[in-house]
Amino acid sequence: MSAAAVDGERARAVIALAVVGVLWSTAGALIMAVEWPPVAIWGLRSAIAALALGAIVRPSLRGLTGAEWASAAALAITTGLFILANKWTTPANAILIQYAAPAWAAIMAAVFLREPARAIDGVTIALALAGVALFFLDELSFAHQRGNAVALIAGVTFAANVVLLRHIARRPGGGSSSALRAMWLGQALAAVVALPWVVTAPALPATGWAAMLALGLVQQTVTTLLYAWAIRRVTAVEGLLLPIVEPILSPVWVGLAFAVWPGPMALVGGAIVVAAVTLRGWVAARGG
Repeated sequence: MSAAAVDGERARAVIALAVVGVLWSTAGALIMAVEWPPVAIWGLRSAIAALALGAIVRPSLRGLTGAEWASAAALAITTGLFILANKWTTPANAILIQYAAPAWAAIMAAVFLREPARAIDGVTIALALAGVALFFLDELSFAHQRGNAVALIAGVTFAANVVLLRHIARRPGGGSSSALRAMWLGQALAAVVALPWVVTAPALPATGWAAMLALGLVQQTVTTLLYAWAIRRVTAVEGLLLPIVEPILSPVWVGLAFAVWPGPMALVGGAIVVAAVTLRGWVAARGG
């Protein structure tokens, strides 16, 4: 493939990841619109996504590798923890804390993928940790603190999944199809684990079903297809940095729909995290 063709594919991958970020940003508002236990929301959203992805991708279970199983488990854990964090703390905190994931991805990619670490990665990690720390000073109640902690863990598992997907997509015989299979498997695993909570949850009103369908089909299925295609064309860290609009737009949707806004320390911490990952992306784009 010519250099121009490679650059064109990378440009399309950047656009795809930006669209992914916009769609991901709707999660907080949609989750708040569903008055269900977090595990039930996790299970039904994953079930809808698994059915839709299965119909589109038609994945085979033959020859599943350990990396695919590990990626599936990381995805299932991440989606469950993210929904739990949205219920235990503010959606803004949940997404902004999780957005420190590029710091963890930089470490994991350097160790497991041998992607070269740069000095800017250390700066990103230090700033991200400083920003995350401010979230824990904003609201000292136990409920918010446990939600912040869950969001932090979700960021680590999210980073692990991105690094694993990058590994799967780069291996001989891998590619978007293998990454999609792992992502489909993650949704299926979550649906199976959470099934008891789904079937025992109270009936949803029409608005709840509309939110759940949006979560499963748009916020998960469409983004999975786009992300699996794009992740092979960018680095693992860039795969987390490029959907930068998500942490910016997510608090806006929640604030407009439910009048729930992040506190002052969370705003400062979120600004530091977003600035850190944006700086890392800008330096990487310039070849630094």
